[in-house]
Amino acid sequence: MASQLNKVVVAGGGVLGTQIGLMCAYAGKDVTFWLRSEGSIERTRPKIERYSSLMLQDLLGAKAYIGNPMGGHLYPKGLIREWNGITAEAIDALAEQAKKNFAGIHIELDLAKALADADVVIESMSEDPKAKIGVYTAMKDLLPAKTVLLTNSSTMLPSTFAEYTGRPEKYLALHFANTIWKNNTAEVMGHPGTDPEIYQQTVAFADEINMIPLQLHKEQPGYILNSMLVPFLSAAQALLATGVADFETIDKTWELATGAPAGPFKILDVVGLETAYNINQMKPDAQTEGTVTNLIGKLLKEKIDRGETGVNTGIGFYDYRK
Repeated sequence: MASQLNKVVVAGGGVLGTQIGLMCAYAGKDVTFWLRSEGSIERTRPKIERYSSLMLQDLLGAKAYIGNPMGGHLYPKGLIREWNGITAEAIDALAEQAKKNFAGIHIELDLAKALADADVVIESMSEDPKAKIGVYTAMKDLLPAKTVLLTNSSTMLPSTFAEYTGRPEKYLALHFANTIWKNNTAEVMGHPGTDPEIYQQTVAFADEINMIPLQLHKEQPGYILNSMLVPFLSAAQALLATGVADFETIDKTWELATGAPAGPFKILDVVGLETAYNINQMKPDAQTEGTVTNLIGKLLKEKIDRGETGVNTGIGFYDYRK
C-alpha cells in the first residue's frame, strides 16, 4: 500500500532531524524543516550542507563497489534500493536527482505555515519531556485533521505524550539510527491508542523513504536498538567517569576486541553529548551526589558547557577540526 504521506514536516534541525529530512527529500517527498529561531536556521543550514554532501559522496562512491564481491554489503542501502544490476550511469542519475530534491527543501519559522497541509510531521526535538510537550501543545490546534504525527524519540514512550498531541490515534514513534542513508533502520512503535491503520501507513512510509521498517509489537523504552546501545554507552561512560581508563583506551579496547569500526566514545560524538546527557539525567540517581550516574552527568555537562558536544560542533571527546 502507498502511505499517501508525501508532504513532510520535520520539527527540529538536529543531527538526526537533518538526516531524516534529507532522506525524505532524497526519496521524493516534499520536505519542510520547522525551526524555532533564526539561530536555529544558522545551526541547521550547515548540517543540511554537510549531510547532503556526505550522502552524495557515499552514493557516488558506491560506483567503486560495482563488480566487487563484497559490494552488496558495502553500498549505502538507503540510497540505492536495489543493488543487483546497478550501473555507474544509474548511480550518476540518482545523484543528479538527489541534488534537485535537496534544493527543494524548505525552512520555516512560522509554525502555522509549516504545518499547513502537512501529511506527516516528524518530531525530532531533544530528549526533554517538557520540550516535547511544549511542541505538541503548540501544534495540536494547527495540525490538519489528516496529519500523522511521529516522534523520533530515542528512549521515551509515545504513550507518555499521546494525550498532549490532540490526536493520540494518529501518533506513534518512528525511530531512526544515525547515518540513516547507510544504517537504514526505522523502528515503528505505537502505543495502546494508536490506530492500527495509521501504524501500517507509517510502515509503508518508512519503506518509501528507503528505510527497513522494524515493527515493534509493544512499547519498550529504548525500542530495540537503544535497549542494546544505551547500556553499552553507559557502561563506557562509567569506566571513564570513575577513572578506570581514558576514553581513547576504552574505544581501542572495544574496537580491537570486537572488530567494530567505532568505539563507544566515537559513537557518543555522533549521537551528540547533549542527547547522552539528557538520557543520563532521566535516571533516578542522576542528582544523587557521588553516584556513577551523577559523575557521568557532571563529566558530560562540563564538555557541553565548553561547546564540545560532538561531531556536529567539530569537537566532542575527539577533535574533528583537524
